[in-house]
Amino acid sequence: MTTLMGYRRPNGDIGIRNHLLIIPTVICSNQVCSRISQLVPETVAIPHQHGCSQIGADKDRTFEVLAGTGRNPNVGGVIIISLGCEVVDPHALAETIRETGKLVEVFDIQSVGGSVKAIQHGTEIARKMRAQLDAMQPEPFPMSELIIGVKCGGSDATSGLASNPALGAAADTLIGLGGGVVIGETTEIIGAEHVLASRCAAPEVSDQLYHIVGRFEREVERMGADMRGGNPSPGNIAGGLTTIEEKSLGCISKCGTAPIQGVIEYAERIPKGGLYFMDSPGNDIECVSGMAAGGAHLVCFTTGRGTPTGSAVVPVIKITGNKQMYLRMSDNMDVDVSDMLEGTMSLEAAGAAVWEEIAAVAAGKLTKAEILGHTEFSINRIGPSL
Repeated sequence: MTTLMGYRRPNGDIGIRNHLLIIPTVICSNQVCSRISQLVPETVAIPHQHGCSQIGADKDRTFEVLAGTGRNPNVGGVIIISLGCEVVDPHALAETIRETGKLVEVFDIQSVGGSVKAIQHGTEIARKMRAQLDAMQPEPFPMSELIIGVKCGGSDATSGLASNPALGAAADTLIGLGGGVVIGETTEIIGAEHVLASRCAAPEVSDQLYHIVGRFEREVERMGADMRGGNPSPGNIAGGLTTIEEKSLGCISKCGTAPIQGVIEYAERIPKGGLYFMDSPGNDIECVSGMAAGGAHLVCFTTGRGTPTGSAVVPVIKITGNKQMYLRMSDNMDVDVSDMLEGTMSLEAAGAAVWEEIAAVAAGKLTKAEILGHTEFSINRIGPSL
């Protein structure tokens, strides 16, 4: 399959979903946003704990992640709801998202008269906007337009042996068609950063990769901590992983073999075509949210221990090489490549199975996380609250 159907946005982007997104600019408007989403079908809210008592880079990051999520191609329309006195400027946020040409509405709870009136007002807006989105007709687009994120979480020994290499093979297929892939998790490449650096397309890209790894290590040192207290995690160790290096070598196999074209910051716009590295934490939700804010259409997520998490605006495909976990958590898993470990499935066949699932989900098939309503969202923080 080289052609899909999607929703063309006014700025030329193509979305594989047509979400109506409800964005709280601050934790104080979370409940109003969530209630509106409960009342209006086919809408999604992204409650979070930020938006106030933040300064400098932290305040900017919250703004950028909210804006990037609203600008994601899978989002057709956005309602922004503020309290009315937070540090994140709701009107500036609206203007940034409007640059894409999407439907955007904004109001604050204080001005409309409190939570009840805000829910009523927002529900009316959401129903009208949802009707407009439902009238949109999908159109064909090539697979070369697709951007996927590759992520692993709840890893075990099977991750580096089966599911990650299988995903890497699928990533190579997409890049070969002209599509884009982004890998993240700076914490998950420590000990194997030199392997990725050797694959960088230019010396300055390699230098930037080493820079972000060093920056993270210095931050851990500043805190007086040892990251080995949390990485590998207790679950990783129970699953058979013993060192950071062992985990990292398995982790990097999920991005395939293509050269790394560039290193981008957390939630920064992902360029089209080729392989890119996003500076992001290993934390599942923060990493996936950063990829979504960067413009990824979907995320492929490998796991050996199992995890149910999804995303608010991008489908998350769960891939495993652990047969026992697949059978135990079949409600949450999309692709099983555990036959690789039995010797009855080749790497090429496993990669093809993952690729077929990517194509199906991009064409509209719902992932298990979507069916179950998993819409997790979290913003990676930099500094303290005031």
